[in-house]
Amino acid sequence: MSSHNLQYLLAPRSVAVVGASDRPGSVGATVLRNLIHGGFRGPIWPVNLKRATVAGLPAYATPAQLPAAPELAVICVPAHCIPALIADLGARGTRAAVVLSAGLQAPAASGGTLGEAMLRAARATTLRILGPNCIGLLVPGIGLNASFAHLNARPGGIAFVAQSGALTTAMLDWAQGAGVGFSHCISLGNAADVDFGDLLDALGKDPATRAILLYIESVTGARKFMSAARAAARNKPVIAVKAGRSAEAARVATSHSGALAGADAVYEAALRRAGVLRVATTRQLFEAAQILAQGRPYCGPRLAILSNGGGPAVLATDALVAAGGELATLAPGTLAQLDAQLPAGWSRANPVDIIGDAPPQRYRGALDALLADPVSDAVLVIHAPTALAATTEVAAACAEPLAQAVRPVYACWLGAEGAAAAGGRALRPVPGYATPEEAVDAFMHVVRYHQVQALLMEAPRSIPQSFTPDRRAARAIIDAALAEDRATLTEPQSKDLLAAYGIPVVETRIAREVSALAALAGTIGYPVALKILSPDITHKSDVGGVALDIADARELERAADAMQRRCGELRPAARIEGFTVQKMIRRGGAHELLAGIASDATFGPVILFGRGGTAVETIGDRALGLPPLNSTLARELIGRTRVSRLLAGARGLARANMEELEATLVKLAQLACDVAEVAELDINPLLVDERGCIALDARVRLAGVAGAAATRLAIRPYPSELEEESEFAGSRLLLRPIRPEDMAAHRRFLARIAREDLYT
Repeated sequence: MSSHNLQYLLAPRSVAVVGASDRPGSVGATVLRNLIHGGFRGPIWPVNLKRATVAGLPAYATPAQLPAAPELAVICVPAHCIPALIADLGARGTRAAVVLSAGLQAPAASGGTLGEAMLRAARATTLRILGPNCIGLLVPGIGLNASFAHLNARPGGIAFVAQSGALTTAMLDWAQGAGVGFSHCISLGNAADVDFGDLLDALGKDPATRAILLYIESVTGARKFMSAARAAARNKPVIAVKAGRSAEAARVATSHSGALAGADAVYEAALRRAGVLRVATTRQLFEAAQILAQGRPYCGPRLAILSNGGGPAVLATDALVAAGGELATLAPGTLAQLDAQLPAGWSRANPVDIIGDAPPQRYRGALDALLADPVSDAVLVIHAPTALAATTEVAAACAEPLAQAVRPVYACWLGAEGAAAAGGRALRPVPGYATPEEAVDAFMHVVRYHQVQALLMEAPRSIPQSFTPDRRAARAIIDAALAEDRATLTEPQSKDLLAAYGIPVVETRIAREVSALAALAGTIGYPVALKILSPDITHKSDVGGVALDIADARELERAADAMQRRCGELRPAARIEGFTVQKMIRRGGAHELLAGIASDATFGPVILFGRGGTAVETIGDRALGLPPLNSTLARELIGRTRVSRLLAGARGLARANMEELEATLVKLAQLACDVAEVAELDINPLLVDERGCIALDARVRLAGVAGAAATRLAIRPYPSELEEESEFAGSRLLLRPIRPEDMAAHRRFLARIAREDLYT
């Protein structure tokens, strides 16, 4: 990442407008007017070939004629002029430019495109470029409105960075009415130079910015983005809307893992790992920023709901469950306390419906009980106005316990604006919302934010401590396949590769002819499973290429003959290289899972986990994570699937060996880190029960790569190879790179150092 020269973009002391104009409605006129009216305190220099003055200011024909080098240039001239103009500005000493113009995909006279020529000129003098094809930027704290937006922005603590100029102006419009202020409002445009990574790096360190909001359409430079996002998210909330959720945008691939690893799912995994809170709408960007800015204590994901009506409570519960939250199970002591406060026959469960005739005192008693409940992490209070209990009276009754509450409380005051406003005044410290769904959304923003913050603190090692992979054996398998110009490994080769990384596999043999099957099966021992061996058939069961529970040689031969015929009829062009034979594994109650590796064009290798079997695409129960993984990250990845509840022992099932399953995913992630040629890998099914894991089938697709495997990773593993031990004053010391969890210790260390030791 690089914030080099970004200070001239984000905090310039002088600005030139190249292409400034007096023509009403032109971009040059609008930008100049915005700069003048925005209150920028430094010099503003119009550049115009034909005019001596523009907007009452002296104008200059070229950058060379300016009285001094402008720290920032705003460019609004035709695209074909821009490369030469950037060269002139760089030679004059300018180090940042905002290029508003579009059309730089057109060919340049010097070769390549105009955009490429622009970048060559900029790099020669380290000039940074925002854009092209953007609306500009606003920094209200210094009165800088270097944009053609229709509104100025008020100062505040939110930085908004978007790839859409239209969305940037829409957010300015919305923020004006909502009273929201900005530290920065930046339109990236095509992001030819300055990108999300650069701005996250700069804004993460900016003391005037309390939260960073992103509108993302795509990311370039995944490692730069992830490094900058992770660094910024450790200092302040980073919240993002990612456009493009549709399945149509998913990348097409040949294996289960590749087909399932759609671009949006990969972005979801990347943002989670970076500690970035993802929300669904632009409105939620600001709502999440506002609730997180309050800095309220976080206790956990379990919510207690108090309402004077069943309908609003049901809506809140639906929203909570749909968002992945938990309805708290109230403690017996809490239920007893509520029994004493509520009418007989109440539901004795959460949500707590205190019934529509509830007077303010009943609200107060029920609220006292819920605030003392040892199981609940937060409380949502919902009130629908009735003739028996005015909103203002209920709010007044609740004010005292809420003011003393240790855990977070959210309020929803239904009804007319006056009722909601009355409640808001009485309970000013408590966030109030107009609907139950909005209140639950706010609670879940906090829950998810703390979940991704926990992931942010994990730093898996580059050299695993839990196992030692046989990298030499793995390399031999890959090199042998590449020497044969194979795009896929055979099933036995795929399993040998997994075995080299300590992943249990079922023994599998190859028979090139039907006549060789009986001898192999006799060695393995009946019953056996028979599969067709073909580099062209990914889903063998779809063409009758799998036969199970074969008991003897005669049945084996018949199954092989029938398999050949079916595959020949259904896939006549497929290359048939023989059969694989393996011991039949039967484990009653075991789960069929899918684990795999896929390659994303932006973020590189990703790990996929979910429910497996023949209906894996139909079931759609899967989650993605970025390598490397450790046990904590593997556990979180498993926990994001529905099948995780069954693995944990739900519905009377035996608990699966979760420790071995986590270890298998960690090993798979290590394989993805080490072996760059693995483009896609499927283990389906991965059989898991209380005894452990075993891979019954595996497929690996290879791709030629250049460079080291580690350069493909969006997240660099913790460099444990740099650790070393030494001796000092008779004590053994471990010297190692810092890790995220060291932050608290570093702060304590710095707090105890004398000022003279720091600065002398």
